[in-house]
Amino acid sequence: MKEKVYVLDASGIIGGFISSKHKNITINGVLSEIKDLKSQISLQSALDEGKIMVKEPDNDSVNQVKSAIHNSGDILRLSEVDISLVALAVTLLKNYHPTVVTDDYSIQNILKILKIPYQGVMTEGITGIYGWIKICRGCRHQYPSGYQEEDCEICGSPVYRKRIKK
Repeated sequence: MKEKVYVLDASGIIGGFISSKHKNITINGVLSEIKDLKSQISLQSALDEGKIMVKEPDNDSVNQVKSAIHNSGDILRLSEVDISLVALAVTLLKNYHPTVVTDDYSIQNILKILKIPYQGVMTEGITGIYGWIKICRGCRHQYPSGYQEEDCEICGSPVYRKRIKK
Protein backbone atom coordinates (compact mmCIF):
# COMPACT_ATOMS: atom_id res chain seq x y z
CA MET A 1 0.00 0.00 0.00
CA LYS A 2 1.23 3.48 -0.88
CA GLU A 3 2.19 5.89 1.88
CA LYS A 4 0.14 9.07 2.33
CA VAL A 5 1.97 12.40 1.94
CA TYR A 6 0.89 16.03 2.13
CA VAL A 7 1.96 18.52 -0.55
CA LEU A 8 1.99 21.96 1.06
CA ASP A 9 1.12 25.21 -0.68
CA ALA A 10 2.07 28.52 0.96
CA SER A 11 -1.42 28.78 2.49
CA GLY A 12 -0.87 25.41 4.18
CA ILE A 13 2.43 26.52 5.68
CA ILE A 14 1.12 29.96 6.71
CA GLY A 15 -1.98 28.31 8.19
CA GLY A 16 0.24 26.10 10.33
CA PHE A 17 -0.59 22.76 8.70
CA ILE A 18 2.17 20.22 9.31
CA SER A 19 1.20 16.58 9.67
CA SER A 20 2.98 14.69 12.42
CA LYS A 21 1.86 11.30 11.04
CA HIS A 22 2.75 11.71 7.36
CA LYS A 23 5.47 13.30 5.24
CA ASN A 24 5.05 16.98 4.34
CA ILE A 25 6.58 17.99 1.01
CA THR A 26 6.74 21.29 -0.87
CA ILE A 27 8.74 22.98 -3.63
CA ASN A 28 11.37 25.75 -3.50
CA GLY A 29 8.96 28.18 -5.17
CA VAL A 30 6.54 27.89 -2.26
CA LEU A 31 9.33 28.62 0.22
CA SER A 32 9.97 31.93 -1.56
CA GLU A 33 6.29 32.89 -1.18
CA ILE A 34 6.48 32.82 2.64
CA LYS A 35 6.95 36.49 3.51
CA ASP A 36 5.74 37.10 7.07
CA LEU A 37 8.31 36.66 9.84
CA LYS A 38 6.26 34.29 12.02
CA SER A 39 5.64 31.90 9.12
CA GLN A 40 9.30 32.11 8.03
CA ILE A 41 10.45 31.14 11.52
CA SER A 42 7.98 28.23 11.72
CA LEU A 43 8.98 27.09 8.23
CA GLN A 44 12.70 27.20 8.99
CA SER A 45 12.15 25.23 12.18
CA ALA A 46 10.11 22.59 10.31
CA LEU A 47 12.81 22.33 7.63
CA ASP A 48 15.59 22.03 10.23
CA GLU A 49 13.68 19.32 12.10
CA GLY A 50 12.93 17.40 8.88
CA LYS A 51 9.16 17.91 9.22
CA ILE A 52 8.98 19.44 5.73
CA MET A 53 10.96 18.12 2.75
CA VAL A 54 11.63 20.05 -0.46
CA LYS A 55 11.33 18.27 -3.81
CA GLU A 56 10.72 19.36 -7.40
CA PRO A 57 8.38 17.80 -9.99
CA ASP A 58 9.62 15.88 -13.01
CA ASN A 59 9.29 17.42 -16.50
CA ASP A 60 6.62 14.96 -17.66
CA SER A 61 4.38 15.96 -14.74
CA VAL A 62 4.89 19.67 -15.47
CA ASN A 63 3.89 19.08 -19.11
CA GLN A 64 0.83 17.06 -18.04
CA VAL A 65 -0.33 19.86 -15.73
CA LYS A 66 0.29 22.56 -18.35
CA SER A 67 -1.84 20.60 -20.83
CA ALA A 68 -4.65 20.21 -18.29
CA ILE A 69 -4.67 23.91 -17.31
CA HIS A 70 -4.62 24.97 -20.94
CA ASN A 71 -7.72 22.85 -21.57
CA SER A 72 -9.54 24.11 -18.45
CA GLY A 73 -8.63 27.77 -18.90
CA ASP A 74 -6.89 27.86 -15.52
CA ILE A 75 -3.74 28.93 -17.37
CA LEU A 76 -5.11 32.46 -16.88
CA ARG A 77 -5.02 32.14 -13.09
CA LEU A 78 -2.12 29.86 -12.09
CA SER A 79 1.45 31.02 -11.53
CA GLU A 80 4.54 28.97 -12.36
CA VAL A 81 4.85 28.11 -8.66
CA ASP A 82 1.22 26.88 -8.64
CA ILE A 83 1.87 24.77 -11.74
CA SER A 84 5.01 23.26 -10.19
CA LEU A 85 3.19 22.47 -6.96
CA VAL A 86 0.42 20.60 -8.79
CA ALA A 87 3.07 18.88 -10.93
CA LEU A 88 4.83 17.73 -7.75
CA ALA A 89 1.59 16.05 -6.66
CA VAL A 90 1.38 14.36 -10.08
CA THR A 91 5.02 13.22 -9.75
CA LEU A 92 4.35 11.83 -6.27
CA LEU A 93 1.33 9.83 -7.50
CA LYS A 94 3.76 7.18 -8.78
CA ASN A 95 4.89 6.19 -5.26
CA TYR A 96 2.54 7.88 -2.78
CA HIS A 97 -1.04 8.96 -2.11
CA PRO A 98 -0.60 12.75 -2.15
CA THR A 99 -3.09 15.22 -0.72
CA VAL A 100 -2.44 18.86 -1.59
CA VAL A 101 -3.00 21.34 1.24
CA THR A 102 -4.10 24.66 -0.28
CA ASP A 103 -6.75 27.36 0.04
CA ASP A 104 -6.20 28.47 -3.57
CA TYR A 105 -9.41 27.76 -5.51
CA SER A 106 -7.66 27.71 -8.89
CA ILE A 107 -5.22 25.08 -7.66
CA GLN A 108 -8.12 23.11 -6.19
CA ASN A 109 -9.94 23.31 -9.53
CA ILE A 110 -7.09 21.74 -11.49
CA LEU A 111 -6.55 19.14 -8.75
CA LYS A 112 -10.22 18.20 -9.00
CA ILE A 113 -9.85 17.82 -12.78
CA LEU A 114 -6.72 15.66 -12.28
CA LYS A 115 -8.50 13.65 -9.55
CA ILE A 116 -5.85 14.46 -6.92
CA PRO A 117 -7.16 14.90 -3.35
CA TYR A 118 -6.85 18.29 -1.67
CA GLN A 119 -7.89 19.97 1.52
CA GLY A 120 -8.11 23.55 2.65
CA VAL A 121 -6.62 25.03 5.78
CA MET A 122 -8.83 28.05 6.40
CA THR A 123 -11.48 27.43 3.71
CA GLU A 124 -13.76 24.51 2.86
CA GLY A 125 -12.63 24.40 -0.75
CA ILE A 126 -14.45 24.21 -4.06
CA THR A 127 -17.32 21.86 -4.78
CA GLY A 128 -17.51 21.99 -8.59
CA ILE A 129 -15.15 22.14 -11.55
CA TYR A 130 -14.82 25.45 -13.35
CA GLY A 131 -13.28 26.67 -16.57
CA TRP A 132 -12.46 30.12 -17.86
CA ILE A 133 -13.32 31.92 -21.08
CA LYS A 134 -12.87 35.46 -22.31
CA ILE A 135 -15.88 37.54 -23.32
CA CYS A 136 -16.23 40.94 -25.01
CA ARG A 137 -18.03 43.49 -22.81
CA GLY A 138 -19.66 45.03 -25.89
CA CYS A 139 -20.80 42.40 -28.39
CA ARG A 140 -20.42 39.42 -25.97
CA HIS A 141 -18.28 37.47 -28.45
CA GLN A 142 -16.55 34.57 -26.69
CA TYR A 143 -12.83 33.95 -27.07
CA PRO A 144 -10.76 30.98 -25.94
CA SER A 145 -8.86 31.36 -22.66
CA GLY A 146 -5.60 31.79 -24.60
CA TYR A 147 -6.80 34.91 -26.46
CA GLN A 148 -4.05 37.48 -25.86
CA GLU A 149 -5.65 40.76 -26.94
CA GLU A 150 -7.24 43.12 -24.41
CA ASP A 151 -9.81 44.41 -26.90
CA CYS A 152 -12.39 42.61 -29.06
CA GLU A 153 -11.38 42.16 -32.68
CA ILE A 154 -15.02 42.62 -33.72
CA CYS A 155 -16.20 45.75 -31.88
CA GLY A 156 -13.13 47.01 -30.03
CA SER A 157 -14.65 46.77 -26.53
CA PRO A 158 -12.60 45.39 -23.61
CA VAL A 159 -12.37 41.61 -23.20
CA TYR A 160 -12.66 40.13 -19.70
CA ARG A 161 -12.34 36.68 -18.10
CA LYS A 162 -15.45 34.80 -17.00
CA ARG A 163 -15.70 31.67 -14.92
CA ILE A 164 -17.91 28.89 -16.30
CA LYS A 165 -19.07 25.72 -14.57
CA LYS A 166 -18.06 22.55 -16.39
